[in-house]
Amino acid sequence: MTQDLRSPSPGPLSLGRILTFSVANLPIAALSIAVFVYLPPYFAGHLGVGMATVGGVWMLVRLIDIPIDVILALMMDRTRTAFGRYRFWMLLGAPILMIALYKLFMAPHGFPASYLILWLLVMYLGNSIVYLSTSAWGATLATLYHERSRLFGMITAVGVVGALMVLLIPILGQSLGRSNAQSVQTMGWFLIGLIPLAVGVAAWRTPERLVPKPPKQAFQFSDYLVLLKPDLLRLFLAQMALTLGPGWMSALYLFFFTDSRGFTVQQASILLAVYILSGIPGALGTAALARRIGKHHTLMVTTTAFSLGLFAILITPKANLVASLPTMIWAGAMASGFGLMIQAMLADIGDEVRLTQGKERISLLYAVNALASKIAAAFSIGLTFPLLQRLGYNPAEGAVNSPAAIGHLTLAFIAGPIVFVMLGGACVIGWRLDAKAQHEIRGALDARDAELERNGAA
Repeated sequence: MTQDLRSPSPGPLSLGRILTFSVANLPIAALSIAVFVYLPPYFAGHLGVGMATVGGVWMLVRLIDIPIDVILALMMDRTRTAFGRYRFWMLLGAPILMIALYKLFMAPHGFPASYLILWLLVMYLGNSIVYLSTSAWGATLATLYHERSRLFGMITAVGVVGALMVLLIPILGQSLGRSNAQSVQTMGWFLIGLIPLAVGVAAWRTPERLVPKPPKQAFQFSDYLVLLKPDLLRLFLAQMALTLGPGWMSALYLFFFTDSRGFTVQQASILLAVYILSGIPGALGTAALARRIGKHHTLMVTTTAFSLGLFAILITPKANLVASLPTMIWAGAMASGFGLMIQAMLADIGDEVRLTQGKERISLLYAVNALASKIAAAFSIGLTFPLLQRLGYNPAEGAVNSPAAIGHLTLAFIAGPIVFVMLGGACVIGWRLDAKAQHEIRGALDARDAELERNGAA
């Protein structure tokens, strides 16, 4: 297993190094599609669990899960072993995630709410460990302003491949005569097999470097006031809005495209695959654009363009697969830039914090930002499912809904994502940590790290 505990190299990363590390995002991205798009309708439509129960439990679990990321991050930032820091945590989270996915995707018919609460909590624990360790490791792997856009752009693009792989299951399943329920179960087995392969390759082939450790300092609670930095709070709000918008869309996706737009589940899955596939050129293009106009400007451009593309769905002919392709390609390409820009901007904040405090806080910063995702994800299902049920929408297989119920579904699907995504872009207006500022911070860090290494403080 490759290991290097010296300080991070300031030079650019090779494409091979980036691709190898990015493989870890394959199961994380695939899981987000399988769990948020297909699993809730599977519970409500096939396993006989009420929509209010599914939505309520999902929101409850995400709220219970909120402090977990911060606790994990504090432990990660203090971990220094011969085996590495983030590698250790990444490998620990993989089996936890695998067990939880088995219990969720192979759940019995009519299971109680307690069953869903338990295994969702375990799943989110495993997912948090893998996600946080990957994000923090990536932030220390790439140290240059534009290099971070390149790295997180590739991570996003590789994640798109993972999402497409899991999306092919229902598309091919229907052609092979498999039911929607059987396809969802196959997704579970696919994820369980993919996790150890992807995480294993990334952990084995990626060198991990720990930054030089400064002389031991007394614990100071004031150090954690960094969480109240205006920059971090702005990214927190942006992440919340940019998770809630697409998450709201994901929760209603199958209902909207089948009942409102007249597509079959297979056709809707094809459109979703196109939407996700467009994230590959979208992520790479977004990263390239960020190198020209800066990360925050790129985020504002993509959020505005996404909203325009989503609104265009309403003016395309119903049940027309070909006519719907351009709008899905456009929206998917724009959406791919949301997460990677925020992750890259968080890494810049992490450099500034380490320069100021002399301590590594990158895991904590990503954990705090992940709280925004968790809160938003909780409300995306916790609000939409009970709302639709109250408005008279019936998700059961074969159910016939009234025109009024379909109208409410359509309005909810379009309005929610557009409002929240535009708010997310507005959060970074006037961002101060541009390429020049980060270059100065990085130069000071590299100089201090070199001095600590010379003094034997590593």
